[in-house]
Amino acid sequence: MKKPLRVAITGAAGQICYSLIPRIASGEMFGADQPVILQLLEVPFEKPQQALKGVAMELDDCAFPLLQGVVLADDPMVAFKDADWCLLVGSKPRGPGMERKDLLLDNGKIFVGQGKAIDAVAAENVHVAVVGNPCNTNAWICAMSAPRVPKKNFSAMTRLDQNRAMSQLAAKAGVHSSAVTEAIIWGNHSATQYPDYYNAKIGGKPAPAVIGDEAWAKDVFIPTVQKRGAAIIDIAGASSRFSAANGLIDHVHSLVTPGSTVHSVAVWSNGDYGIDKDIMASFPVRTTGHGEWEVVKGYDLNALAKERIALSVKELKEEIAVVKEMLGSL
Repeated sequence: MKKPLRVAITGAAGQICYSLIPRIASGEMFGADQPVILQLLEVPFEKPQQALKGVAMELDDCAFPLLQGVVLADDPMVAFKDADWCLLVGSKPRGPGMERKDLLLDNGKIFVGQGKAIDAVAAENVHVAVVGNPCNTNAWICAMSAPRVPKKNFSAMTRLDQNRAMSQLAAKAGVHSSAVTEAIIWGNHSATQYPDYYNAKIGGKPAPAVIGDEAWAKDVFIPTVQKRGAAIIDIAGASSRFSAANGLIDHVHSLVTPGSTVHSVAVWSNGDYGIDKDIMASFPVRTTGHGEWEVVKGYDLNALAKERIALSVKELKEEIAVVKEMLGSL
């Protein structure tokens, strides 16, 4: 049997993790032959800690063959100890009347603390995937707070957005979503993101050649993907839960599975495609090794793409400026 991976998960008693944790324990994220030890973090209050104990009891009752241990924690220094992967799901949600700057500040403090704990106690080659919003900037904060860890080991999830784009393209073309590839998400995980209709493939053919509806692409497809999360909140009264969990499963599984498949990940920018360096932006990547990736070059960006990506990058830079101003130098 392989050596178990230690997987730290924050917000572990929350709704996303209720769908996420059993799928990790069953082998869907890291593989059917990879044992795991789950290190589950929740805030240090009675109700979430009791809920966390309930999660552990249910894990016991599942008797997962790959699950080699469970650690319950209210302290990041415990949860991240020797962790090979840190899945940062928990964050403070935006409340009524809350300005985006307030959300950035509150979550900034959380992710500074978590970054410092990861830097202090996580495994030598730890990888960090951020889901808690605003996830790109939270990942940037965490990376800046963990100087020991290579910046390339941090990522933020735009795979849910990619999955949404694939679903919309498949429905329009009248095919199964498995026929859609290279549905790239560029920029920020927000309403400014750019879902790339023009470089997507359907059955191996360019999406515009299959669908042939430019007005739909601009007026329906792009805004539907950009605003899908808000639409779910409006309908269900809660943010995405099992689709977010599924997106993280796909996000990490793709990062640990070398191959030629192109997938969307927010990573530390090296300036590819003219996007500013040293921000966390979503790119098309290909996995080259366990957790290792490279940006896929050669995609043609038309005038619309360049305009929309520039707007998303502008938002990312503004978020970082807010964080720097409020939290001081990291």
